[in-house]
Amino acid sequence: MVAPTFDPFGAGEPPPVVAAAKRLEALGFDVVWVGDHLVCPAPVLDSLCSLAAVAAVTSRVQVGLSVLQLGLRHLVWTAKQLATIDALAPGRLRLGVGVGGEFEEEFRAAGVARETRGSRLDEMLLVLPALLRGEPVDHDGPHVKVHSPALTPAPATVPPLSVGGRSDAALARAARFADQWIGMWHGPDTVRARRDRLAQLAAEHGRPAPRVAMVVLANVNDDTELAGQEVAAALDGQYRLPFRAVERWTAYGPAERVAKMLVEYCDAGVSEFLLLPETPDPLSQYERLAAVRELVGRA
Repeated sequence: MVAPTFDPFGAGEPPPVVAAAKRLEALGFDVVWVGDHLVCPAPVLDSLCSLAAVAAVTSRVQVGLSVLQLGLRHLVWTAKQLATIDALAPGRLRLGVGVGGEFEEEFRAAGVARETRGSRLDEMLLVLPALLRGEPVDHDGPHVKVHSPALTPAPATVPPLSVGGRSDAALARAARFADQWIGMWHGPDTVRARRDRLAQLAAEHGRPAPRVAMVVLANVNDDTELAGQEVAAALDGQYRLPFRAVERWTAYGPAERVAKMLVEYCDAGVSEFLLLPETPDPLSQYERLAAVRELVGRA
């Protein structure tokens, strides 16, 4: 489940990420994920700070980044922050990364060339595991220069890596580096084809096929029209995106309707959902989504 760190409805108050984490753990969800942006149309909390707060108030649930725009950040500092979150939540960290690119102003603000975001991320993924293992690193690359002593404390094991993105490049990156690919705004038939392509690409690298996960926008409500209106308002507030552009990939309406859509994705090979409640009161969705989880489990 994706915890609220954005304010797409303009509430003017910090999103209830800590309360969300506590409730999601109590309801037995597996992972609390947070998204990442430096600048976007909606006010947003920093993802790493938010995830540290989630780690501090939970004891069982995994804590994840979906997805960290690693290329906007200083690699060594980010490795230190990730190791710190792992120290607060030993063995519970899930790292997802992606290139971003939706908002050009993020790259200007971070002083990073948007055109090189893919190659920059690939280079970072070559270097990051050694930093997380607590090894000294000397690397002079075209985009990243790292001359770091061993960072301590280091995680007991390097966190599992997910790569997110809708492009062919993201799929190739997941096949090369990741344990899981996180897709978004694809239908089941496309997911099935991408799952097969992912397995093929991974085999070319001598790697097992990464698992397939999907980010799915959700609003469970017996009033389907109201659910759609809330999703539309959230999309406008966070992405300036019209609902019609992604409606066919959005799980909204009564629990049975939402569960039916998720089962279709399961049949296409999806093994994990990152559900993003799109409503002014995201905490009110968690019990409803727990009921959906039960329906999917019985299908």
